[in-house]
Amino acid sequence: MISTFNLEKLTALLKDFYTVTKIRITVFDEKFQEIAAYPERRADFCEIIRSCPEAEKACVRCDQEAMKKAAERGSLYTYRCHAGLVESILPIYLNRLLIGYLFFGHVFRYDSYEEGWEVIRASCEKYDLKISELLSASLHQPLIAEDYLSSAASMMSAVASFLSMERLVELRRENLPMQIDEYIEAHLSEDLSAAALTEHFGIGKTRLYEIAKESYGTGIAELIRRKRIEKAKDLLLSDPSLTTAEIAARCGFSDYNNFITLFRKVTGTTPGKFRES
Repeated sequence: MISTFNLEKLTALLKDFYTVTKIRITVFDEKFQEIAAYPERRADFCEIIRSCPEAEKACVRCDQEAMKKAAERGSLYTYRCHAGLVESILPIYLNRLLIGYLFFGHVFRYDSYEEGWEVIRASCEKYDLKISELLSASLHQPLIAEDYLSSAASMMSAVASFLSMERLVELRRENLPMQIDEYIEAHLSEDLSAAALTEHFGIGKTRLYEIAKESYGTGIAELIRRKRIEKAKDLLLSDPSLTTAEIAARCGFSDYNNFITLFRKVTGTTPGKFRES
């Protein structure tokens, strides 16, 4: 485990979230192990689903795949689970290192119970479940509107920030991931290939890739690209005297056209339009 959570304060924070939203919230570590949740007991709907071993395996698999996607995106990921309910997962970062995930669900995000039940029944018919019990549990789920779900997701983002600011989480692993992160930040204009990093830190490529996936939630090349684009965005806004070509060079892009293409892919616009807006 990469971090230690203050469980007493963490549970109190999760309780506050539930009091306001009435949505169950859970914290996982970076290995996808559950650390804390409020309420501790899952909703009746989920307990019924997990009463079937095959469905329970699907729940675990669904959660883990969603956490991986959230880590790859580096942001909130909202999706419909295998049983038909909506869930959201948000990566938690401390000093730019991935330390866990905030998860909330299982939300009945439909316009009507009839619409929701059709989807749920179709999603769960392959499992050995008592349909009458599942229907009853579905009808006891509150109907959640889209704007309510969006507001709850925003609150969860605030909870993630609070975890870091109030030091409810502390790193307690070797500092190599932090050293690599800081080195990349300081040398974005230089050669940051995997070979260069492994040589500088005296580790193998396999170990470097493991650190990247475990600590940053993405591959080392993607991490470097993200950081370079973020630096480019900062320079575009903070120093109008720099040309786009100069900014590309300062951020480690030797190919100007590649910089423009990647910048557009990440931000949805060109460097020039980003600066104007």
